[in-house]
Amino acid sequence: MKKAISTDKAPAAIGPYSQAIEVNGMVYTSGVIPVVPSTGEIPEGAAAQADQAIGNLAALLKEAGTSTENVVKTTVFIKNMEDFGTINEVYAKYFTGTYPARSCVEVARLPKDVLIEIEAIAIK
Repeated sequence: MKKAISTDKAPAAIGPYSQAIEVNGMVYTSGVIPVVPSTGEIPEGAAAQADQAIGNLAALLKEAGTSTENVVKTTVFIKNMEDFGTINEVYAKYFTGTYPARSCVEVARLPKDVLIEIEAIAIK
């Protein structure tokens, strides 16, 4: 059976989808963008946006009863591959120990014209 996960500590879904779904002890998140949940503001710059997006993801994982330590796979979408190094520095603060598998893809555009979006698969 699947269970929808949601929290006001991460940006609300802006379409017909769930923030995350739990199935058989696995948590699958939707893409999380760097919106400050309490204000709707978007920080400026790749480092600040990466920190906000991954922080939002961590809050969503916590609501699901897991954490970044239990993430097995992430997909990171970035607007500019030149921000790769900057985003990696922030990413390494949240994902420590055994890093999850990851894909990182440069895309033409992201929701709300942000610079980064991240999704994850985690175990509980």
